Amino acid sequence: MSSVKLNPALKELRLHLCPQSATSEGVRKFIQEYYVKIKTDNPKLPILIRECSFVIPKMWARLSKGKEVCVNLEGMKSDDIMKTIVNFSEKKC
Repeated sequence: MSSVKLNPALKELRLHLCPQSATSEGVRKFIQEYYVKIKTDNPKLPILIRECSFVIPKMWARLSKGKEVCVNLEGMKSDDIMKTIVNFSEKKC
């Protein structure tokens, strides 16, 4: 996989997922496939991962100027989650 250098306008990522449900499977796979690469390429970016039984998987991105965006990750594949993060990073805030 190529470099995953994200725009500094992306200040924080928060992921909420269920450790067992099928709806969170893509999020769990995303963490296994991409977390280390993202942290290696963006060491100052806080990535918060919260597991809770029966929770609907969601991601919050905190952008510059205090703007927050929430995305429902229910049933999404890991590659689609990565594309969503890249899109957040490319937004001009």
